[in-house]
Amino acid sequence: MGVVVTGAEVTLADVLSLRIAIDEPLAEGTQLVLRHRGTGVEREVPLGTPGGTSGDASVAVSLAPLSLTTGRWDAYLQADATRTRIQSVDPGFSLDRLDAYALDRRTMAYRAYRTRNGFLAIKIEEAEPVADVRAVWFREGRFEVTGLLAYTGLDDDDRHHEARLALRHDDPAATVTVAATVQGVRFHAALSLCDVLDAIPESEGVWEPSLEVDGVDGVLPLGARLDDIEGKRRRVHYPQALVDGVPIVPSFTSDDELRLEVGA
Repeated sequence: MGVVVTGAEVTLADVLSLRIAIDEPLAEGTQLVLRHRGTGVEREVPLGTPGGTSGDASVAVSLAPLSLTTGRWDAYLQADATRTRIQSVDPGFSLDRLDAYALDRRTMAYRAYRTRNGFLAIKIEEAEPVADVRAVWFREGRFEVTGLLAYTGLDDDDRHHEARLALRHDDPAATVTVAATVQGVRFHAALSLCDVLDAIPESEGVWEPSLEVDGVDGVLPLGARLDDIEGKRRRVHYPQALVDGVPIVPSFTSDDELRLEVGA
């Protein structure tokens, strides 16, 4: 059976919605099989519309009841004793769609995507409130950052929320805090790099930025997880700034959290 996914997304209700092109009707007993790439654990979902036609078809599968764990799940179609990995021509990426998905308060986040080899897969991650970074730059001696509050449950409206950006050093006594602007779920913050250098005598080390927003429990780390760029520490590089002769450069950790490296 020839099956190609032409459109794939996980809806706001965590339903895997697929548009597929097929060269023959789905037979009775056909199953969608999701296989965990690390453990080999499988989940089977009955499909099929006996008596249907070839051409275009739609498939909808609710993911939450399947008790899928974090990681990557490859998708297969199984009919009788034949199992075929499902090909996809949809990259499965729309930043607007991902932003809308991240507005709800979630504990698990599901994403459909196309693998490098052109197959359908599902990526599953734990979802905790985070300040998702969209832009970082140095301007007029300041560190500035903008982004979107993800998985907080706040509304994407014009309401202003009191907020604070904090930079914390390895030395717990060294912290720089400034007011931040949060409108709806969009945030902007800027702080003086001179204040960062003045906070510790040796003017070196790694600083961890975070955001506190009234109405949101806990401290939000600054990261970049909603886009399709993985391994940002290797792939995303910012130019460094020199402040009083001390180099300062933003970077990402191995789990895509933002840091400021001072004196590196």
